[in-house]
Amino acid sequence: MKQLAELSLGWRTDLIFPRFDAQISARADHWLIRTPHNPTYWWGNFLLFDRAPREGDAAAWVAAFDEEIVQAQPESRHLAFGIDVAAPFVLPPDFAALGVECRRSTVLTMSPGQLRAPRRMLGTGFEVRALRLPEEAALAVEQQVAADQGMHEALGFRVYRERQMQRYGAMQRAGWGEWFGMFADMPHGAPILVADCGLFRNLADGGRLGRFQHVSTHPVWRRRGLCTALIHAVCRHAFDTLGLETLVILADPDDVAIGLYESLGFRRGADTWHIERPAPEDRR
Repeated sequence: MKQLAELSLGWRTDLIFPRFDAQISARADHWLIRTPHNPTYWWGNFLLFDRAPREGDAAAWVAAFDEEIVQAQPESRHLAFGIDVAAPFVLPPDFAALGVECRRSTVLTMSPGQLRAPRRMLGTGFEVRALRLPEEAALAVEQQVAADQGMHEALGFRVYRERQMQRYGAMQRAGWGEWFGMFADMPHGAPILVADCGLFRNLADGGRLGRFQHVSTHPVWRRRGLCTALIHAVCRHAFDTLGLETLVILADPDDVAIGLYESLGFRRGADTWHIERPAPEDRR
């Protein structure tokens, strides 16, 4: 089994967050990641393997997930296995019979010399700044719930995002990163949050590697170049102010967002693989 330092870049930066406030435990053939303060967070509560699943593995993997996660925290009603391999693989029939989905994410990276300005200039009336957490956490949660557009069960998703913003607030206070927002001026009233994302690092390993988190834009404000401007501003802050050397962001290779990231200078690297089954209330 790979050691933590030997994991691919996508998984290594993913583990920045449980290293801060959760549990990472080595088992004989996998890593156990558990986040007791946010049990409904799929990718805070999962088993990570460094090989592709084989026919006959499903029963043992599900039993391990049940023993190590579900029995310890019954709110974890999902199923999640991370797979740290470079090559694509076919989901074995016994896994397919579980009703799981195998999802691919592409790891994109950027160094300071790669950053390019957005092709579309942002008009006046917008500001990017770090949120004041925990005081402004509720603004981010409202924005994220709106951006989700009902993809998940609404109440459960709100609780999950509230817990995540509490975590990010603690990380921000500890100097591990910040949560950023794009604010739009309004003719009558205070500016409103229309897009947001986080950028964090692991201070324990020198803090030169940054990982983006949960980039989202309010549905009403999409297709105006706001997300591109937000990511660009955060990248500039990461390089110029924080002194980071490499930034990492993950994206669905079939989603339009990956083109947005590439337009700013991010370059595609290896893929990561996620086998997941939502909690019953989130299944469509």
